[in-house]
Amino acid sequence: MRQLLPNLKADSHPVCEALRHWLAARPHLKTIAVFSPLPGEIDLSDFITLHPEIRWAYPRVHGHTLSFHVVSEPAADLLPGNFSIREPSPALPEIPPAEIDVFLCPGLAFDKSGARLGRGKGYYDRILANARPDALKIGVCSPEQIVPDAFPEPHDIPMDEVIF
Repeated sequence: MRQLLPNLKADSHPVCEALRHWLAARPHLKTIAVFSPLPGEIDLSDFITLHPEIRWAYPRVHGHTLSFHVVSEPAADLLPGNFSIREPSPALPEIPPAEIDVFLCPGLAFDKSGARLGRGKGYYDRILANARPDALKIGVCSPEQIVPDAFPEPHDIPMDEVIF
C-alpha cells in the first residue's frame, strides 16, 4: 500500500459526495476534524469550502502529538509542515479534542470492519484514544484502499465507519 498510494490518482468527488450525504443526515455535528492529503489520499478541501457552517479542524504535528486548529479556507490557512503535509498556521485558534464531534481519518488501508492501517507513527491512534467517547471516528479513503484485513493491533483504534 505504501508503494501503491503515492501513484494512485484518487478521485475525491465520489467520496466527497458520499460525505455530503452522510453529513446531511447528521445536522447536529458542528466541529469536524479533517486532514491534508498526502499523494494518493482523498482531498477534502473543496468539500470543506462548501460547508462554512461547520467548524473545521486540521491537525498540526507537535513532537509525538497532534493539535487541531480552526481552518475556514484551506488554500489560505494551510502552510507546508511536518512530513510534507500542509498544516494550519500556528496563529489559528486551537480546538481541544473534547470539542471535536467527528474525526475524519486518513490511512494507508481500511477493512470493512473498521480497522485502519495508519502510517506507523501512531498520531491518530493516540488522539482518538483520548477523544470524547461519543466522537465519531470515520475512515476516509478511495475504494483501492479497502483490503480484506487491515491486521489491527491492540493499540489501533477502530473506525465507526469507513467512507470510500
